[in-house]
Amino acid sequence: MECEFPLVNSNKEQIREIFKTTKTIAIFGLSPDETKDSNRVAKYLKEQGFKIVPIYPKEDEILGEKVYRTLLEVPFEIDMVDVFRKPDALHSVADACIKRGDVKIFWAQKGVVNNEAAQKAKDAGMQVVQNMCTMVEHRALQ
Repeated sequence: MECEFPLVNSNKEQIREIFKTTKTIAIFGLSPDETKDSNRVAKYLKEQGFKIVPIYPKEDEILGEKVYRTLLEVPFEIDMVDVFRKPDALHSVADACIKRGDVKIFWAQKGVVNNEAAQKAKDAGMQVVQNMCTMVEHRALQ
């Protein structure tokens, strides 16, 4: 597998603003396993006051939050989508974000880059962050 360099990305000042305005974060691939990065990051974000929304194919509850199978099932506004999936999954995630129409930030975690999907999200009006960890970036601003 060839890794892409993120050509579509936000800068540090934009990331600072993202965290100031974001309240609700849907986390794609939020594992119930406490040893997984997705779980540790979601737990951190929740402890920092963000509303987390698990998007996962199994489980009914993760970190005390109701689990949704798809982004389109979530019945309230989502500010950010934080993706812990393989790069090729970003196309379908971007499509779901576009279909919803309320997602403002499309964030692909550390090691996750798909410039084509990122450009699609950007063209639809979303801010895009790729290959960065929400926890690491949030901590750096504290």
